[in-house]
Amino acid sequence: MTEAPVATAPSVTTGSTTTTDAPQHVLLIRLAGPLQSWGIKGRFAQRDTHTRPTKSAVIGLCAAALGLDREDPLDELGSVLFGVRADRPGTPMRDYHTVGGGKYPVRPRDLVTDHRRAAALEALALGEQGEGTTASFGSHALASWYGAPKRIAADPRSGALVAGDVSRHAMITERWYLSDAAFLVGLQHSDRALIERIAHALEHPKRLLWLGRKSCPPSGDLFVGIAPGTLAEVFETRALLPSADDGQAPPNVAQTRWAWIESPHPLPGVGPVRDQPERFLASGPVHRQRWESRHRITIAPHATEWDIIP
Repeated sequence: MTEAPVATAPSVTTGSTTTTDAPQHVLLIRLAGPLQSWGIKGRFAQRDTHTRPTKSAVIGLCAAALGLDREDPLDELGSVLFGVRADRPGTPMRDYHTVGGGKYPVRPRDLVTDHRRAAALEALALGEQGEGTTASFGSHALASWYGAPKRIAADPRSGALVAGDVSRHAMITERWYLSDAAFLVGLQHSDRALIERIAHALEHPKRLLWLGRKSCPPSGDLFVGIAPGTLAEVFETRALLPSADDGQAPPNVAQTRWAWIESPHPLPGVGPVRDQPERFLASGPVHRQRWESRHRITIAPHATEWDIIP
């Protein structure tokens, strides 16, 4: 791809990093696949998806590619300015999802951690095999039992912690996805070495990468280039991502798409978004507020085309 002349930006402060009239570079990431899911307030029974990738999710994807641990601070990664262009917004899709139900083999630890399961299994074995027989582990199952213990409390007889209910019935959950969507994500920073390090990690990831959930693997290339300039400039001068159907993007004449671009400061027309990640702790991620505005991007008639695998 042909690079445009290097643009400069005024002094801005993002996170712990300050740039002073330094040339800006934009890392371009293609997020496309059969399914994507960018949850913002999902719980176990209901998993939603945003209409577009969030900064938290994209930074998490880059952190996984770099091999960072959950406890590692994200100051350096979080200092990039984030933007996303919705080349193909996709179609929301609801998944009818069931969890549990039926019979499941009883494991040794299930018997050790709750004496009621052991008693139920002993009675079942005696009824099937008669007095004096011994059942091997894993050869029997208890009906309607599934999942981790819940409603944990001390047993009044033994004092041991046991589950309030050993039975588990099927749960119906609601999970939302975006089908056949494609987004062009940009990460802007003045430190080209940082941008190149992230780009290398996306091509040689240290962990598996997903489009929001493990059931959503990406298709084709993730890293699709580094361009000089700002997010808005790069989004205007890059063609729409090619479709997986024919490998072609539609003509760029009069093509417009919505884009969401991060602002380093609160300004008129810029709204708050609470998805600036600080850490991805096992107990739950830590986020703070950032600023973002929505733009209607008109793609230039002679925008740079893509030479990538859809």
